[in-house]
Amino acid sequence: MKRLFLIVLDSVGIGALPDAARFGDMGADTMGHISKSEKFDIPNLCALGIGNIEGLGYLGAAEKPKASYGKCAESSLGKDTTIGHWEIAGIISQEPLPTYPDGFPAEVMEAFEKATGRKTLCNKPYSGTEVIKDFGEEHLRTGALIVYTSADSVFQIAAHEDIVPTETLYEYCRAARKILCGKHGVGRVIARPFKGEAGNFARTANRRDFSLEPYGVTMLDILKEKGFDVIGVGKISDIFAGRGITRAVLSHGNEECMNASMELSQEDFNGLCFINLVDFDMKYGHRNDVDGYAAALSSFDAWLPSFMENMRDDDMLIITADHGCDPGDVSTDHTREYTPLLVWGKKFSFADLGTRKSFADIAATVLEYFGLQGGVSGKSFYSEIGGKND
Repeated sequence: MKRLFLIVLDSVGIGALPDAARFGDMGADTMGHISKSEKFDIPNLCALGIGNIEGLGYLGAAEKPKASYGKCAESSLGKDTTIGHWEIAGIISQEPLPTYPDGFPAEVMEAFEKATGRKTLCNKPYSGTEVIKDFGEEHLRTGALIVYTSADSVFQIAAHEDIVPTETLYEYCRAARKILCGKHGVGRVIARPFKGEAGNFARTANRRDFSLEPYGVTMLDILKEKGFDVIGVGKISDIFAGRGITRAVLSHGNEECMNASMELSQEDFNGLCFINLVDFDMKYGHRNDVDGYAAALSSFDAWLPSFMENMRDDDMLIITADHGCDPGDVSTDHTREYTPLLVWGKKFSFADLGTRKSFADIAATVLEYFGLQGGVSGKSFYSEIGGKND
């Protein structure tokens, strides 16, 4: 029995990629900015070797790092959750997913209004917290759905839970997902329910993502086909449209996901446990909250040793990210950044893994760990950490 835990620290980027200017992200540095906060304290990640990664010496390099360490460049043309996770799972996207800086075209909006029987409001890029502040009262008065997007490939639908029950909102999202295909195939349709009264609206934890189905084979597909368990924690199942998942644990927020992961670390299973910790991105990166972001990473760091205590002799732990979302820049959008790579296991040696050309190297390594090779993009680093298969 083999278990591999893959934790994605959603949006914890570690510095701008060489092509960041193409994405409007020159100088982006999520880790660099949050490290200056008084709330920042990550001794356990530093002991693993995060400060040994090229460019992160300001965190303090460990004399004898406990994990293999490196950083990953994104090969896909994007900087969002869907593209990032797909690449981690072995798909390199040569074309960016469609975005709508001027709002969605009439053909999309008319089809959506016909499918739901409701009018719509906004239809432009907007902050998720500001959009309910600006359009929430009109939504309460008219019942019209608040539709908005961002710099990412997303179609977001906000509705008050007293006006549109969450299950109904999910049905509206499924209707939108059917409409948004082909040239309008956005990465995600996102349900954004909220509650409260005018002047005091707040988003609830009932967010759901309805993703475009991966257009290639992922490591999840291969593992499931070969009879391995594939457990998705948090929004992992949503990101992959449920494909390749044998068990979905739909936890909300970092604390809930970490608690679920802790429980899973004490279970017997044979395969991959794929975990997304969304709060870094959703609560702090998009709201330019440097201190909140730093505190959240510090909380993860404090939790990590107890989680690692449950690791068995043959287990592997990989910690990485899917993109950046620099809370210290002027934008509230995702940022085009390198991502950290930490790999730990009791039976593995520890090495400097350098700069990986693609997130997909993780997928190739995961498959080789389970005795499977090929079928996805990426170059495995399994042998570099002393990995062997009998």
